[in-house]
Amino acid sequence: MQWLTKRLNSTVKLCMTFFILLSCFYVHAQDKKYLSLQEVYQLAEQNYPVIKQKGLIQETENLSLKNLNTGFLPQLAVNGQASYQSDVTRVDIPIPNIKVPSQSKDQYRVVAEANQLIYDGGLIKEQKNIQQLNSAVEQRKVEVELYNLKNRINQIYFNILYQDKLLKQNELLLNNIQIGITKVQQQVNNGTVLRSNLQVLQVQMLQTQQRAIEIRNTKKGLIDALSLFINQPVDETGQLQTPVVEISLDTSIARPEMRLYDDQSELLKEQRNLIDSRNLPKANAFVQGGYGRPGLNLLSDKFDFFYITGLRLNWSLGNFYTSKREKSLLNINRRTVEIQKETFLLNTQSQLKQQRAEIAKFTQLVASDQEIIELRSKITEASKAQLENAVITANDYLREINAEDAARQAMATHQLQLLQAQVNYQLTTGKL
Repeated sequence: MQWLTKRLNSTVKLCMTFFILLSCFYVHAQDKKYLSLQEVYQLAEQNYPVIKQKGLIQETENLSLKNLNTGFLPQLAVNGQASYQSDVTRVDIPIPNIKVPSQSKDQYRVVAEANQLIYDGGLIKEQKNIQQLNSAVEQRKVEVELYNLKNRINQIYFNILYQDKLLKQNELLLNNIQIGITKVQQQVNNGTVLRSNLQVLQVQMLQTQQRAIEIRNTKKGLIDALSLFINQPVDETGQLQTPVVEISLDTSIARPEMRLYDDQSELLKEQRNLIDSRNLPKANAFVQGGYGRPGLNLLSDKFDFFYITGLRLNWSLGNFYTSKREKSLLNINRRTVEIQKETFLLNTQSQLKQQRAEIAKFTQLVASDQEIIELRSKITEASKAQLENAVITANDYLREINAEDAARQAMATHQLQLLQAQVNYQLTTGKL
């Protein structure tokens, strides 16, 4: 009875330990974060130094707009002057019983003036529009650079996935070699084949293990590069999800370059409006107040306060000499932007045609690879039996398993090339 009780207690403890380990494994699996391609894009953009320019551009725009808004506030100026002149205005006509005073040759004046803009021909409004459009253009340039970053991420991301496939294929090759070693070892022990047959397989085993070391080190270097881009560690055991891509038949381009060209055209259009605004008259209300000698009464030689108020109209006609040529330059620049946009569209559409051809090619190659692997697998299975029965040598067996390995590597390569071609197509159209 005691023996049974102890046995039950041991079984209960073993079960509890198993469930605890299982729970720990489940929690670890839950905590493990698998990164998708979109998440890597987002992390890379957030960590890329150029992203900081977006905040600086916005801050520059806000400060510039505030400065332009001060043009609607009263503009204050204070001027002081002390002077000595060689002569002053006098009345030399004698008038009985009246003495006409004359001014002093030393004169003093302090004047404060306030100007309030009434009409500027829309100049400040156009300047504000141009500032906002300038900021939009700069923001688009940052977006273009961030979008181009995705191409660099793709190269690293898909290369890591490719190394994973190579490792899995390498493990399968190692397994096939080990099966051959086991079969030949028995034959060597029985004295039916020479030991050199076993040594051929053992050499191949070592070479395949070396290859695994090379693949792992290549993958580690790629993971380190990706970690640097996203600013967080990536598990070397593999945290990257294989993307699932749905190719859209819509060939419209939604790239940030298109928005950049549109904003540049709009900016040039607004600069044309600015030229027109500069050529319009400007009106201000002003108030002057001051203290000095003489005041406004030129017949008084005493210090006195004074003020003047009124309206001032200013119309500079010099801009009319250059405005026509300035508009012609803007038209040339605008046409240049349109040509750049047309060139971009042409090159992008040409690139899409090539990528569609690549997608079709790799789709056909993957389908063919699957048929080849099925046949190669059957040949490998047959060669295992032939090796066991000493019908073929170890070299013959290696030739067959290496041929299957090459076929599987080819399919792994074509699968990744197909997936990358699909992602690149989406990236080229701006849908990613």
